[in-house]
Amino acid sequence: MNTMVIQNMPFKVGQTMAIAGNNTPNAANFSVNIGHDGENYAFHLNPRFDAYGMSNTVVCNSLEKGCWQEEVFPGGFGFFKGENFKLIIKLTSEGFLITLPDGFQFTFPNRLHADEYSHFSFVGDVSIRSIQIY
Repeated sequence: MNTMVIQNMPFKVGQTMAIAGNNTPNAANFSVNIGHDGENYAFHLNPRFDAYGMSNTVVCNSLEKGCWQEEVFPGGFGFFKGENFKLIIKLTSEGFLITLPDGFQFTFPNRLHADEYSHFSFVGDVSIRSIQIY
């Protein structure tokens, strides 16, 4: 399983993160995690092509002290096996404003209530080409 971790790169309220990547041709699922460390994710995005009994479903969650919280199913998808994608995440005072590759938007609450996160991980059937914070 592919894993890429970026640490000590601040992402603050008011900033936007653009992630460009590519899903593997036989992708089952991958995740994007934003938080403080590997035990505390304020935002976990898990597009599932065909995993955990779900197909073409986005699942969001948070991880607090190593314990998963309640899953959220926002709708939308827009990811395709073997294809490039762009994901936009804006950190606001209310939470994470997500724009999926198909243009679908939703907000996920900032359950850890911090104004800044600096730990990012990308796990699963994905290659990340670029990350831009602005």
